[in-house]
Amino acid sequence: MRTSLMLLGLSLALATPARADRCGDLIDRVTAATQATLVRRTVDFAEFSAGEGIGLTLACGDLSAVGAQFKGATLPTGYFPLFGRAGQAVNGLPADTLAEAGRTARTSAETKRHSKVDAGRALVTCSVANSGSDLVTICAAIDKDDRT
Repeated sequence: MRTSLMLLGLSLALATPARADRCGDLIDRVTAATQATLVRRTVDFAEFSAGEGIGLTLACGDLSAVGAQFKGATLPTGYFPLFGRAGQAVNGLPADTLAEAGRTARTSAETKRHSKVDAGRALVTCSVANSGSDLVTICAAIDKDDRT
């Protein structure tokens, strides 16, 4: 009898669909869109390494965010296109819209240290800071809460 109950429990467990991994799905989408390499992952966060010294981050949750980081005075030409593709993978907005919002926010952040641009379903924010002898640029596309 005990064996029958164990087998029944095991068969029910195997028949139950696996719980969805929203962060894993977003990681897969960002990787496919950017060809970045996953460096580290936790339950709700991921870090990626992309070409040209650009790092990407992904915060998963009800409202997700993707960020791009670069240390250096001159951004690589691929920075904003990569940022746009990563943002599109997360929130579905057009990559060129997010890239242009990033350029606008970054230009404004050069004098204000921090700037944000409303991109519809996402807020694009950039900051520029000195880190020793180099500038550090960080831009993020953050999902907006449309429930409020």
